[in-house]
Amino acid sequence: MDLSINMEEKQVLFEERKGVAKVILNRPRQLNCLNHEMVYQILKAIQYYEKNPHIKLLILKGNGRAFCSGGDVKAVSTSSEQGHWSYGATYYRKLLTLSYIVSTYKKPVVSILDGIVMGGGAGLSMHTPFRIVTEKTIFAMPEGRLGNFPDCGASHFLSRLAGFFGEYLGLTGAYLDGTEMLACGLATHFVLSKDIGSMENALDRLTASGIVLLSNISKTISKFSHIADIKKDSAFTRMEVVNKCFSADTVEQILSSLEKEAEDNEEKWIIEAIKSMKSVSPTSLKLFLRLIREGRNQNLEKCLVSENRAFCHILRRTITSDFYKGSRARLMVKDGKPQMPVYTFNTLNL
Repeated sequence: MDLSINMEEKQVLFEERKGVAKVILNRPRQLNCLNHEMVYQILKAIQYYEKNPHIKLLILKGNGRAFCSGGDVKAVSTSSEQGHWSYGATYYRKLLTLSYIVSTYKKPVVSILDGIVMGGGAGLSMHTPFRIVTEKTIFAMPEGRLGNFPDCGASHFLSRLAGFFGEYLGLTGAYLDGTEMLACGLATHFVLSKDIGSMENALDRLTASGIVLLSNISKTISKFSHIADIKKDSAFTRMEVVNKCFSADTVEQILSSLEKEAEDNEEKWIIEAIKSMKSVSPTSLKLFLRLIREGRNQNLEKCLVSENRAFCHILRRTITSDFYKGSRARLMVKDGKPQMPVYTFNTLNL
């Protein structure tokens, strides 16, 4: 396959060595934000690698201080503001398609998350069997701040976490480090950043030997793994409180429960959760809560279909214009003042 690419296409690099194919996101200044062209290139490449009998293992990684900070929200919002909402819908459908293809890949996939991983970056990596984090990893699903909802399969992979920790992450946009990701199940291995290169070389040698079983890959990665202590003030160490608050039926009830908890317990994560939920699109929170609750009983394909339908309504302003207000405030004017109105849940027509 000819993967020679022009200057614009070098936003993604492709390497093949000893039966290992590597897809390397290469927009470090933009934190490897996935634009339409990058999604197209990655789809084309991984579909080729899946059919190529010489490729035994696929590795996803990013250059710079991020794996991937998410999708190109600014381009989607700008084009839609100019009357071309179908561009955003097409891009989003391809992004979800990429998440699905990676999740159903016939060959082992290793995601190296040595840095920031958010939104669409999580959608690209969280469905892979091996998710390597380091001391540099920062995870979040902060879409609510943009008037959107945690997507790219978040209603599936967050709903599979222990208790109601997925609701906590999706509704608050809370940040996790690598140790927290490993503890809650979003990551499979914790490897020090300085050892990532050696780990990749070991995977090259394993693949060259011709014995590429999931168990052998796991054993190889585990040779470089470390046991890292989770920070004491992590919300994951307070699952009894997380479950008590975030198991409520509505966003309003969840927020009220957090506020009652804060009266006697001024833990940092509780205060930040309240502050975050009050500062983002109420409609986005309600929409995500519905999607994750439904997602617990759905497979990934159905979750992606529901998310796609919901986002198309958002693009068309069927429900609200919060996405455009949030994008403007956070990404364009950057005044941080989206001025989003409150909507009731029964206004959603999905």
